[in-house]
Amino acid sequence: MASKSFDFIVIGSGPGGYVSAIRAAQLGLNVAIIERENLGGICLNWGCIPTKALLRSSEVFHLMERAKEFGLSADKFDFDLGAVVKRSRGVAAQMEGGVKHLLKKNKVTVIMGVAKLAGKGKVSVKTDKGSEELTAKHIVVATGARARELPGLEADGDLVWTYRHALNPPRMPKKLLVIGSGAIGIEFASFYNTFGADTTVVEVMDRVLPVEDADISAFAKKQFVKQGMKIMEKSGVKQLDRSKGKVVAHIETGGKIEKMEFDTVISAVGIVGNTENLGLEDLGVKIDRTHVVTDEFCRTSVEGLYAIGDIAGAPWLAHKASHEGVMVAELAAGGHPHPIKPGSIAGCTYCHPQVASVGLTEAKAKEAGFEVKVGKFPFIGNGKAVALGEQEGMVKTVFDAKTGELLGAHMVGAEVTELIQGYVIGRQLETTEEDLINTVFPHPTLSEMMHEAVLAAYGREIHM
Repeated sequence: MASKSFDFIVIGSGPGGYVSAIRAAQLGLNVAIIERENLGGICLNWGCIPTKALLRSSEVFHLMERAKEFGLSADKFDFDLGAVVKRSRGVAAQMEGGVKHLLKKNKVTVIMGVAKLAGKGKVSVKTDKGSEELTAKHIVVATGARARELPGLEADGDLVWTYRHALNPPRMPKKLLVIGSGAIGIEFASFYNTFGADTTVVEVMDRVLPVEDADISAFAKKQFVKQGMKIMEKSGVKQLDRSKGKVVAHIETGGKIEKMEFDTVISAVGIVGNTENLGLEDLGVKIDRTHVVTDEFCRTSVEGLYAIGDIAGAPWLAHKASHEGVMVAELAAGGHPHPIKPGSIAGCTYCHPQVASVGLTEAKAKEAGFEVKVGKFPFIGNGKAVALGEQEGMVKTVFDAKTGELLGAHMVGAEVTELIQGYVIGRQLETTEEDLINTVFPHPTLSEMMHEAVLAAYGREIHM
């Protein structure tokens, strides 16, 4: 069997893989990409994009419930879960079609099949037509990750769901248990709770959204509880007893076990990298806790072999994967890209209210030895937020007291996932408090709160 030769082969077509392939092709390399399921990977098909489509429906429904506040009448409104899901799947299909078009436009060879590394610079692919051998000087592993399943809490698609089942549900849950309050767990809790599910969230750590700043977690929790969610922190699900149409969860809090009955459980307890059956171990590639070990340029210990995105470890974010994909493409083409700074990558959670952050939390900054100046500004002090009817939220900034460096920024409230990019750019440009204080923010906008939160760190806030 003759092998096909390329300059650059990508295994996996998620937001890391397809972006890497496109950038390599733009740089003049002969590129192939291998995908076993859907172009666009989990993110476009079963993750970031379809969840946002679902959450948009719940957001509109939530606004309809508040119609009277805005002087509007919307009496007999309801929702059709099937139609909500159908819209979400349509959005995902549209995005997959867009990726297909971009790859074709950039003359990337797309091979649908299952890939395995067959040696240094070699990839074997099983397609529905048989097997083929490919060779390339540069190979990128971008196979992503899947939901972690804990013993006894495994998904069955009926009573116990992963994110994939939750995106295409067999029914509307009446009494829902969500295990894990990271981004995935809290987004699904928010979606189903808005549509009327009696929702309980169990978190093993001492607070919900445990990677966020403590002030943001506390504020978000207050809003979730106000919306009717039951939040159980420092708690763990020890056992699930399944029977027809119901699950009895054994939930441990403070050494005591409480039994609670639900009709649906969503398990969102993290992810594991898709490292199996790729031939990585045979090549001597180091794997640590299901993730490929790389250097700051995503290079593995094998020359010419890279790993990007979720398979290469935290932060498990699509935008991080895309940026890494561009970086390795430029390296392969002989360029000299800068390594990615994880501390300058924003995290966004699309629950209601939204949560967004970049850089160090106040606690982490203090742990790192910084003397800090902290500024906080509430949404209720912002004219645009009040006009929108979105006055529940806050913006928090953390500065190095000695240098004025912006160490971190943290937000909870309406549209903060869009606002956070202002602080991301600020950190990338190594902005100080003086630059931000002297920046003129437009009025009336939510972004004015970003200015006020900087002013507040220096005792100069105007509207509080």
